[in-house]
Amino acid sequence: MSDQVLVYGVGIAGMATIRALMQRGIDFIAVDDHLSETQRRALADIDVVAIELPDDILLKKLIADSACVAPAPGIAEHHRVIIESLRQGKEIKTELDLAYEWESGRSGGARPIVTVTGTDGKTSTVLLTQAMLAASGRRPIACGNTEIPMVEALDMDVDTFVVEATSFRLAFVESFRSQASAWLNLAPDHLDWHTSMETYEAAKARLWRNLSTTDTAIGFAGDATVMRHLRNVQARQIVVAEQSGHGDYFCRDGKLFGPFGEITDAAAMYRSLPHDISNALVACALCHETGLGELSAMKAVLQTFVAPHHRIEFVAQAQGVSWFDDSKATSPHAALTALRGFDSVVLIAGGRNKGLDLSAMAREPKRMKGVVAIGESADVIARAFHGVCPVVFADSMNAAVSAALSLATAGDTVLLSPGCTSLDWYSGYAERGDDFVRCLKEALESNVPRTQSNGVTS
Repeated sequence: MSDQVLVYGVGIAGMATIRALMQRGIDFIAVDDHLSETQRRALADIDVVAIELPDDILLKKLIADSACVAPAPGIAEHHRVIIESLRQGKEIKTELDLAYEWESGRSGGARPIVTVTGTDGKTSTVLLTQAMLAASGRRPIACGNTEIPMVEALDMDVDTFVVEATSFRLAFVESFRSQASAWLNLAPDHLDWHTSMETYEAAKARLWRNLSTTDTAIGFAGDATVMRHLRNVQARQIVVAEQSGHGDYFCRDGKLFGPFGEITDAAAMYRSLPHDISNALVACALCHETGLGELSAMKAVLQTFVAPHHRIEFVAQAQGVSWFDDSKATSPHAALTALRGFDSVVLIAGGRNKGLDLSAMAREPKRMKGVVAIGESADVIARAFHGVCPVVFADSMNAAVSAALSLATAGDTVLLSPGCTSLDWYSGYAERGDDFVRCLKEALESNVPRTQSNGVTS
Protein backbone atom coordinates (compact mmCIF):
# COMPACT_ATOMS: atom_id res chain seq x y z
CA MET A 1 0.00 0.00 0.00
CA SER A 2 1.22 3.50 -0.87
CA ASP A 3 0.66 6.85 0.81
CA GLN A 4 -1.84 7.67 -1.90
CA VAL A 5 -5.12 9.44 -1.02
CA LEU A 6 -8.21 8.32 -2.92
CA VAL A 7 -10.30 11.44 -3.58
CA TYR A 8 -13.82 10.38 -4.50
CA GLY A 9 -15.93 13.17 -5.98
CA VAL A 10 -14.45 16.14 -7.82
CA GLY A 11 -16.96 18.90 -7.17
CA ILE A 12 -16.07 22.07 -5.27
CA ALA A 13 -14.73 20.33 -2.14
CA GLY A 14 -13.11 17.51 -4.10
CA MET A 15 -11.26 19.90 -6.39
CA ALA A 16 -10.13 21.96 -3.40
CA THR A 17 -8.83 18.78 -1.77
CA ILE A 18 -6.97 17.79 -4.93
CA ARG A 19 -5.30 21.20 -5.19
CA ALA A 20 -4.35 21.09 -1.51
CA LEU A 21 -2.83 17.62 -1.88
CA MET A 22 -0.88 18.71 -4.96
CA GLN A 23 0.45 21.78 -3.15
CA ARG A 24 1.68 19.57 -0.30
CA GLY A 25 3.23 16.98 -2.59
CA ILE A 26 0.89 14.19 -1.50
CA ASP A 27 0.06 11.47 -4.01
CA PHE A 28 -3.60 10.99 -4.86
CA ILE A 29 -5.97 9.49 -7.37
CA ALA A 30 -9.22 11.18 -8.37
CA VAL A 31 -12.44 9.25 -8.98
CA ASP A 32 -16.04 10.24 -9.63
CA ASP A 33 -19.30 8.57 -10.57
CA HIS A 34 -19.89 11.03 -13.39
CA LEU A 35 -17.69 13.84 -14.67
CA SER A 36 -19.34 16.91 -16.14
CA GLU A 37 -17.65 18.88 -18.89
CA THR A 38 -16.93 21.62 -16.37
CA GLN A 39 -15.19 19.13 -14.10
CA ARG A 40 -13.21 17.66 -16.99
CA ARG A 41 -11.94 21.12 -17.94
CA ALA A 42 -11.06 21.95 -14.33
CA LEU A 43 -9.08 18.72 -14.02
CA ALA A 44 -7.36 19.29 -17.35
CA ASP A 45 -6.29 22.75 -16.19
CA ILE A 46 -4.23 21.16 -13.42
CA ASP A 47 -3.11 18.14 -15.49
CA VAL A 48 -5.15 15.61 -13.54
CA VAL A 49 -6.97 12.67 -15.09
CA ALA A 50 -9.81 11.17 -13.06
CA ILE A 51 -11.25 7.68 -13.22
CA GLU A 52 -14.97 7.72 -13.97
CA LEU A 53 -17.39 5.17 -12.50
CA PRO A 54 -14.97 2.32 -11.77
CA ASP A 55 -16.41 -1.17 -11.62
CA ASP A 56 -16.48 -2.95 -8.28
CA ILE A 57 -13.26 -4.83 -8.85
CA LEU A 58 -11.30 -1.71 -9.74
CA LEU A 59 -12.86 0.26 -6.89
CA LYS A 60 -11.82 -2.38 -4.36
CA LYS A 61 -8.27 -2.27 -5.69
CA LEU A 62 -8.14 1.54 -5.64
CA ILE A 63 -9.25 1.55 -2.01
CA ALA A 64 -6.83 -1.24 -1.06
CA ASP A 65 -3.93 0.60 -2.71
CA SER A 66 -4.65 3.88 -0.88
CA ALA A 67 -3.64 5.02 2.58
CA CYS A 68 -7.01 6.69 3.11
CA VAL A 69 -10.17 7.71 1.30
CA ALA A 70 -11.24 11.36 1.08
CA PRO A 71 -14.89 11.45 -0.03
CA ALA A 72 -16.51 14.66 -1.18
CA PRO A 73 -19.47 15.82 0.95
CA GLY A 74 -21.89 14.65 -1.72
CA ILE A 75 -20.80 11.02 -1.33
CA ALA A 76 -23.55 9.56 0.86
CA GLU A 77 -22.85 7.19 3.72
CA HIS A 78 -24.54 4.37 1.78
CA HIS A 79 -22.37 4.90 -1.32
CA ARG A 80 -20.36 1.84 -2.34
CA VAL A 81 -17.01 3.63 -1.83
CA ILE A 82 -17.92 4.27 1.81
CA ILE A 83 -19.23 0.75 2.38
CA GLU A 84 -16.15 -0.85 0.82
CA SER A 85 -13.75 1.48 2.63
CA LEU A 86 -15.31 0.56 5.96
CA ARG A 87 -15.25 -3.13 5.04
CA GLN A 88 -11.53 -2.90 4.34
CA GLY A 89 -10.94 -0.95 7.54
CA LYS A 90 -9.66 1.98 5.53
CA GLU A 91 -9.42 5.39 7.15
CA ILE A 92 -11.95 7.92 5.81
CA LYS A 93 -10.82 11.53 5.94
CA THR A 94 -13.22 14.37 5.25
CA GLU A 95 -11.92 17.74 4.19
CA LEU A 96 -12.43 18.97 7.77
CA ASP A 97 -10.05 16.34 9.14
CA LEU A 98 -7.48 17.03 6.42
CA ALA A 99 -7.70 20.77 7.00
CA TYR A 100 -7.50 20.43 10.78
CA GLU A 101 -4.47 18.15 10.66
CA TRP A 102 -2.63 20.42 8.23
CA GLU A 103 -3.53 23.51 10.25
CA SER A 104 -2.38 21.84 13.48
CA GLY A 105 1.08 21.42 11.95
CA ARG A 106 1.25 24.98 10.67
CA SER A 107 4.45 26.90 11.23
CA GLY A 108 3.66 29.54 13.82
CA GLY A 109 0.80 27.53 15.30
CA ALA A 110 -2.81 26.84 14.43
CA ARG A 111 -5.26 29.69 14.00
CA PRO A 112 -8.55 29.80 15.94
CA ILE A 113 -11.47 27.73 14.65
CA VAL A 114 -15.13 28.19 15.55
CA THR A 115 -17.80 25.94 14.10
CA VAL A 116 -21.57 25.82 13.65
CA THR A 117 -23.77 22.85 12.87
CA GLY A 118 -27.50 22.18 13.00
CA THR A 119 -30.34 21.24 10.70
CA ASP A 120 -31.27 24.87 10.07
CA GLY A 121 -29.68 28.28 10.62
CA LYS A 122 -26.05 27.31 10.00
CA THR A 123 -25.26 29.69 7.15
CA SER A 124 -26.85 32.75 8.73
CA THR A 125 -25.11 32.09 12.06
CA VAL A 126 -21.75 31.51 10.38
CA LEU A 127 -21.99 34.72 8.35
CA LEU A 128 -23.17 36.67 11.39
CA THR A 129 -20.23 35.37 13.42
CA GLN A 130 -17.83 36.21 10.60
CA ALA A 131 -19.20 39.76 10.46
CA MET A 132 -18.82 40.21 14.23
CA LEU A 133 -15.23 39.00 14.17
CA ALA A 134 -14.40 41.25 11.22
CA ALA A 135 -15.92 44.22 13.05
CA SER A 136 -13.70 43.29 16.02
CA GLY A 137 -10.61 43.75 13.85
CA ARG A 138 -9.94 40.14 12.92
CA ARG A 139 -9.57 38.57 9.45
CA PRO A 140 -12.09 35.73 9.52
CA ILE A 141 -13.17 33.45 6.69
CA ALA A 142 -16.49 31.60 6.44
CA CYS A 143 -15.58 28.16 5.13
CA GLY A 144 -16.59 24.52 5.06
CA ASN A 145 -20.07 24.24 3.57
CA THR A 146 -19.68 27.59 1.82
CA GLU A 147 -18.15 28.53 -1.51
CA ILE A 148 -14.76 28.02 0.16
CA PRO A 149 -13.94 24.56 1.58
CA MET A 150 -11.74 24.68 4.66
CA VAL A 151 -8.81 23.01 2.87
CA GLU A 152 -8.82 25.96 0.46
CA ALA A 153 -9.17 28.56 3.23
CA LEU A 154 -5.95 27.35 4.88
CA ASP A 155 -3.84 29.18 2.30
CA MET A 156 -5.72 32.47 2.55
CA ASP A 157 -4.66 35.57 4.47
CA VAL A 158 -6.99 34.94 7.41
CA ASP A 159 -6.56 34.61 11.15
CA THR A 160 -9.81 32.84 12.12
CA PHE A 161 -11.87 30.06 10.53
CA VAL A 162 -15.64 30.17 10.94
CA VAL A 163 -16.69 26.72 9.79
CA GLU A 164 -20.13 25.70 8.59
CA ALA A 165 -20.22 21.97 9.31
CA THR A 166 -22.93 19.90 7.69
CA SER A 167 -23.59 16.33 8.71
CA PHE A 168 -22.01 15.33 5.38
CA ARG A 169 -18.70 16.82 6.51
CA LEU A 170 -18.97 15.61 10.10
CA ALA A 171 -20.07 12.02 9.46
CA PHE A 172 -16.55 10.54 9.45
CA VAL A 173 -14.42 13.10 11.33
CA GLU A 174 -11.83 11.67 13.70
CA SER A 175 -9.55 14.59 14.58
CA PHE A 176 -11.35 17.87 13.80
CA ARG A 177 -12.06 20.16 16.76
CA SER A 178 -12.82 23.81 17.44
CA GLN A 179 -12.10 26.22 20.26
CA ALA A 180 -15.85 26.91 20.26
CA SER A 181 -18.55 24.97 18.46
CA ALA A 182 -22.31 25.43 18.39
CA TRP A 183 -25.07 22.93 17.65
CA LEU A 184 -28.27 24.80 16.82
CA ASN A 185 -30.95 22.14 16.40
CA LEU A 186 -31.76 18.70 15.03
CA ALA A 187 -34.78 17.69 12.94
CA PRO A 188 -35.36 15.09 10.21
CA ASP A 189 -33.43 16.04 7.09
CA HIS A 190 -31.01 14.59 4.55
CA LEU A 191 -32.45 11.10 4.92
CA ASP A 192 -31.56 10.61 1.27
CA TRP A 193 -27.87 10.88 2.31
CA HIS A 194 -27.95 9.21 5.72
CA THR A 195 -29.17 5.67 6.20
CA SER A 196 -31.32 6.66 9.19
CA MET A 197 -32.19 9.45 11.58
CA GLU A 198 -29.85 7.78 14.07
CA THR A 199 -26.82 8.10 11.79
CA TYR A 200 -27.80 11.70 11.00
CA GLU A 201 -27.81 12.52 14.72
CA ALA A 202 -24.56 10.63 15.26
CA ALA A 203 -22.90 12.64 12.49
CA LYS A 204 -23.90 15.92 14.11
CA ALA A 205 -22.69 14.72 17.50
CA ARG A 206 -19.18 14.18 16.12
CA LEU A 207 -18.80 17.97 16.24
CA TRP A 208 -18.04 17.62 19.96
CA ARG A 209 -16.19 14.28 20.04
CA ASN A 210 -12.66 15.75 20.28
CA LEU A 211 -13.18 18.77 22.51
CA SER A 212 -10.85 19.42 25.41
CA THR A 213 -11.80 20.84 28.79
CA THR A 214 -10.64 24.28 27.65
CA ASP A 215 -12.86 24.27 24.55
CA THR A 216 -16.44 25.57 24.56
CA ALA A 217 -19.53 23.68 23.43
CA ILE A 218 -22.62 25.82 22.79
CA GLY A 219 -26.08 24.27 22.63
CA PHE A 220 -29.62 25.56 22.17
CA ALA A 221 -31.88 24.90 25.14
CA GLY A 222 -34.94 24.59 22.92
CA ASP A 223 -33.71 21.34 21.39
CA ALA A 224 -33.81 18.31 23.68
CA THR A 225 -31.47 16.23 21.51
CA VAL A 226 -28.83 18.94 21.43
CA MET A 227 -29.05 19.39 25.19
CA ARG A 228 -28.74 15.64 25.79
CA HIS A 229 -25.47 15.58 23.87
CA LEU A 230 -24.26 18.84 25.46
CA ARG A 231 -24.56 17.40 28.97
CA ASN A 232 -22.11 14.65 28.04
CA VAL A 233 -19.44 16.88 26.51
CA GLN A 234 -16.06 17.14 28.23
CA ALA A 235 -15.78 20.88 27.65
CA ARG A 236 -17.13 24.19 28.92
CA GLN A 237 -20.88 24.08 28.37
CA ILE A 238 -22.72 27.22 27.31
CA VAL A 239 -26.49 27.25 26.86
CA VAL A 240 -28.39 29.61 24.56
CA ALA A 241 -32.06 29.96 25.47
CA GLU A 242 -35.12 31.81 24.26
CA GLN A 243 -35.78 33.30 27.69
CA SER A 244 -33.98 34.17 30.90
CA GLY A 245 -33.51 31.56 33.57
CA HIS A 246 -32.78 28.82 31.04
CA GLY A 247 -29.40 29.76 29.62
CA ASP A 248 -26.21 31.78 29.70
CA TYR A 249 -27.34 33.77 26.64
CA PHE A 250 -31.04 34.66 26.42
CA CYS A 251 -33.69 37.20 25.49
CA ARG A 252 -35.71 39.02 28.18
CA ASP A 253 -38.17 41.88 27.76
CA GLY A 254 -37.11 42.36 24.16
CA LYS A 255 -33.40 42.59 24.96
CA LEU A 256 -30.54 40.17 24.25
CA PHE A 257 -28.29 39.28 27.19
CA GLY A 258 -25.09 37.35 27.79
CA PRO A 259 -23.38 36.43 31.08
CA PHE A 260 -21.69 39.85 30.96
CA GLY A 261 -24.94 41.80 30.66
CA GLU A 262 -27.07 43.37 27.93
CA ILE A 263 -25.99 42.94 24.32
CA THR A 264 -28.63 44.91 22.41
CA ASP A 265 -32.32 45.61 22.03
CA ALA A 266 -34.02 43.17 19.68
CA ALA A 267 -35.97 46.07 18.17
CA ALA A 268 -32.67 47.54 16.96
CA MET A 269 -31.87 44.44 14.92
CA TYR A 270 -32.43 44.56 11.17
CA ARG A 271 -34.80 41.60 11.62
CA SER A 272 -35.80 39.94 14.90
CA LEU A 273 -37.88 36.87 14.19
CA PRO A 274 -37.48 34.18 16.91
CA HIS A 275 -34.80 32.28 15.01
CA ASP A 276 -32.95 35.55 14.25
CA ILE A 277 -32.66 36.15 17.99
CA SER A 278 -31.41 32.63 18.78
CA ASN A 279 -28.91 32.75 15.90
CA ALA A 280 -27.69 36.13 17.14
CA LEU A 281 -27.19 34.82 20.66
CA VAL A 282 -25.21 31.83 19.36
CA ALA A 283 -22.99 34.09 17.28
CA CYS A 284 -22.38 36.33 20.30
CA ALA A 285 -21.48 33.27 22.37
CA LEU A 286 -19.00 32.04 19.75
CA CYS A 287 -17.33 35.44 19.66
CA HIS A 288 -17.32 36.24 23.38
CA GLU A 289 -16.53 32.84 24.86
CA THR A 290 -13.39 32.58 22.71
CA GLY A 291 -12.32 36.15 23.43
CA LEU A 292 -12.21 36.80 19.70
CA GLY A 293 -15.06 39.31 19.50
CA GLU A 294 -15.77 42.66 21.10
CA LEU A 295 -19.18 43.57 22.57
CA SER A 296 -19.36 46.88 20.71
CA ALA A 297 -18.70 45.10 17.43
CA MET A 298 -21.31 42.42 18.14
CA LYS A 299 -23.91 45.07 18.92
CA ALA A 300 -23.12 47.11 15.80
CA VAL A 301 -23.32 44.07 13.52
CA LEU A 302 -26.64 42.93 14.97
CA GLN A 303 -28.14 46.26 13.98
CA THR A 304 -27.07 46.00 10.35
CA PHE A 305 -26.70 42.31 9.48
CA VAL A 306 -28.94 41.03 6.68
CA ALA A 307 -29.39 37.27 6.28
CA PRO A 308 -28.39 35.71 2.94
CA HIS A 309 -30.90 35.64 0.09
CA HIS A 310 -33.82 33.20 0.07
CA ARG A 311 -33.95 32.88 3.85
CA ILE A 312 -37.25 34.46 4.95
CA GLU A 313 -36.27 37.39 2.75
CA PHE A 314 -38.77 40.25 2.45
CA VAL A 315 -39.69 40.74 -1.18
CA ALA A 316 -42.64 43.11 -1.39
CA GLN A 317 -45.79 44.46 0.23
CA ALA A 318 -48.94 45.20 -1.74
CA GLN A 319 -52.50 45.91 -0.59
CA GLY A 320 -51.51 45.08 2.98
CA VAL A 321 -50.04 41.67 2.09
CA SER A 322 -46.35 40.95 2.80
CA TRP A 323 -44.43 38.54 0.57
CA PHE A 324 -41.36 36.57 1.70
CA ASP A 325 -38.93 34.30 -0.15
CA ASP A 326 -37.79 31.38 2.01
CA SER A 327 -36.83 29.07 -0.85
CA LYS A 328 -33.85 27.79 1.18
CA ALA A 329 -36.32 25.98 3.47
CA THR A 330 -35.96 22.48 2.04
CA SER A 331 -37.16 20.57 5.11
CA PRO A 332 -40.36 20.67 7.18
CA HIS A 333 -38.39 21.90 10.20
CA ALA A 334 -37.08 24.88 8.25
CA ALA A 335 -40.56 25.70 6.94
CA LEU A 336 -42.00 25.52 10.47
CA THR A 337 -39.31 27.89 11.71
CA ALA A 338 -40.43 30.41 9.10
CA LEU A 339 -44.16 29.91 9.74
CA ARG A 340 -43.71 30.64 13.45
CA GLY A 341 -42.54 34.14 12.61
CA PHE A 342 -45.96 35.21 11.26
CA ASP A 343 -49.58 35.19 12.42
CA SER A 344 -51.61 34.65 9.24
CA VAL A 345 -49.85 32.84 6.40
CA VAL A 346 -50.59 31.77 2.86
CA LEU A 347 -47.92 29.15 2.36
CA ILE A 348 -46.46 28.08 -0.97
CA ALA A 349 -45.02 24.62 -0.36
CA GLY A 350 -43.90 21.47 -2.16
CA GLY A 351 -41.19 20.27 -4.49
CA ARG A 352 -39.04 17.16 -4.37
CA ASN A 353 -39.16 15.49 -0.98
CA LYS A 354 -36.01 14.10 0.70
CA GLY A 355 -37.81 11.21 2.33
CA LEU A 356 -39.15 13.41 5.14
CA ASP A 357 -42.53 13.57 6.89
CA LEU A 358 -44.13 16.62 5.27
CA SER A 359 -47.15 16.44 7.59
CA ALA A 360 -44.94 18.10 10.21
CA MET A 361 -45.44 21.36 8.32
CA ALA A 362 -49.06 21.50 9.48
CA ARG A 363 -48.23 21.83 13.19
CA GLU A 364 -49.18 25.52 13.33
CA PRO A 365 -52.85 25.40 12.25
CA LYS A 366 -53.78 28.72 13.89
CA ARG A 367 -51.30 30.53 11.65
CA MET A 368 -52.57 29.07 8.40
CA LYS A 369 -54.75 31.12 6.04
CA GLY A 370 -54.19 28.87 3.04
CA VAL A 371 -51.72 26.67 1.17
CA VAL A 372 -50.62 26.58 -2.45
CA ALA A 373 -49.26 23.11 -3.21
CA ILE A 374 -46.57 22.84 -5.90
CA GLY A 375 -44.22 20.34 -7.48
CA GLU A 376 -43.82 16.59 -7.14
CA SER A 377 -45.02 16.62 -3.53
CA ALA A 378 -48.15 18.70 -4.12
CA ASP A 379 -50.49 15.81 -3.26
CA VAL A 380 -48.57 15.08 -0.05
CA ILE A 381 -48.72 18.74 0.94
CA ALA A 382 -52.46 18.80 0.24
CA ARG A 383 -53.03 15.76 2.47
CA ALA A 384 -50.94 17.31 5.23
CA PHE A 385 -53.10 20.44 5.33
CA HIS A 386 -56.44 18.77 4.68
CA GLY A 387 -58.91 20.08 7.23
CA VAL A 388 -56.45 22.72 8.41
CA CYS A 389 -56.98 25.41 5.77
CA PRO A 390 -57.92 25.80 2.09
CA VAL A 391 -55.46 24.16 -0.30
CA VAL A 392 -55.10 24.91 -4.01
CA PHE A 393 -52.76 23.34 -6.56
CA ALA A 394 -50.41 25.17 -8.92
CA ASP A 395 -48.46 23.65 -11.81
CA SER A 396 -45.99 26.54 -12.17
CA MET A 397 -44.57 29.34 -10.07
CA ASN A 398 -46.65 31.86 -12.01
CA ALA A 399 -49.76 29.88 -11.12
CA ALA A 400 -48.62 29.62 -7.49
CA VAL A 401 -48.22 33.38 -7.18
CA SER A 402 -51.62 33.95 -8.80
CA ALA A 403 -53.24 31.48 -6.41
CA ALA A 404 -51.59 33.14 -3.41
CA LEU A 405 -52.83 36.52 -4.59
CA SER A 406 -56.37 35.18 -4.61
CA LEU A 407 -56.07 33.65 -1.11
CA ALA A 408 -54.33 36.49 0.72
CA THR A 409 -55.98 39.59 2.13
CA ALA A 410 -54.65 42.62 4.02
CA GLY A 411 -52.68 41.60 7.10
CA ASP A 412 -51.62 38.23 5.66
CA THR A 413 -48.14 37.04 4.77
CA VAL A 414 -47.46 35.03 1.63
CA LEU A 415 -44.49 32.79 2.33
CA LEU A 416 -42.60 30.65 -0.15
CA SER A 417 -41.22 28.08 2.30
CA PRO A 418 -41.45 24.81 0.38
CA GLY A 419 -40.19 22.24 2.90
CA CYS A 420 -38.79 20.34 -0.10
CA THR A 421 -35.91 20.66 -2.53
CA SER A 422 -36.37 22.49 -5.81
CA LEU A 423 -34.93 19.80 -8.05
CA ASP A 424 -38.22 18.87 -9.67
CA TRP A 425 -38.63 22.27 -11.32
CA TYR A 426 -35.28 24.04 -10.83
CA SER A 427 -31.53 23.51 -10.58
CA GLY A 428 -31.46 24.74 -6.99
CA TYR A 429 -33.26 26.72 -4.29
CA ALA A 430 -31.75 30.02 -5.49
CA GLU A 431 -33.24 29.61 -8.96
CA ARG A 432 -36.60 28.77 -7.39
CA GLY A 433 -36.48 31.85 -5.17
CA ASP A 434 -35.45 34.09 -8.05
CA ASP A 435 -38.33 32.76 -10.16
CA PHE A 436 -40.75 33.42 -7.31
CA VAL A 437 -39.55 37.02 -7.11
CA ARG A 438 -39.81 37.42 -10.90
CA CYS A 439 -43.33 36.02 -11.03
CA LEU A 440 -44.41 38.18 -8.11
CA LYS A 441 -42.96 41.31 -9.69
CA GLU A 442 -44.81 40.64 -12.93
CA ALA A 443 -48.06 39.95 -11.08
CA LEU A 444 -47.81 43.08 -8.96
CA GLU A 445 -46.89 45.28 -11.88
CA SER A 446 -50.00 44.17 -13.74
CA ASN A 447 -52.41 44.18 -10.77
CA VAL A 448 -51.20 46.56 -8.07
CA PRO A 449 -50.67 50.28 -8.65
CA ARG A 450 -48.37 50.85 -5.66
CA THR A 451 -46.06 48.37 -3.94
CA GLN A 452 -43.24 48.37 -1.45
CA SER A 453 -40.32 46.13 -2.46
CA ASN A 454 -37.37 45.30 -0.20
CA GLY A 455 -38.25 48.24 1.96
CA VAL A 456 -38.31 50.79 -0.89
CA THR A 457 -41.59 52.36 -2.00
CA SER A 458 -42.00 52.61 -5.75
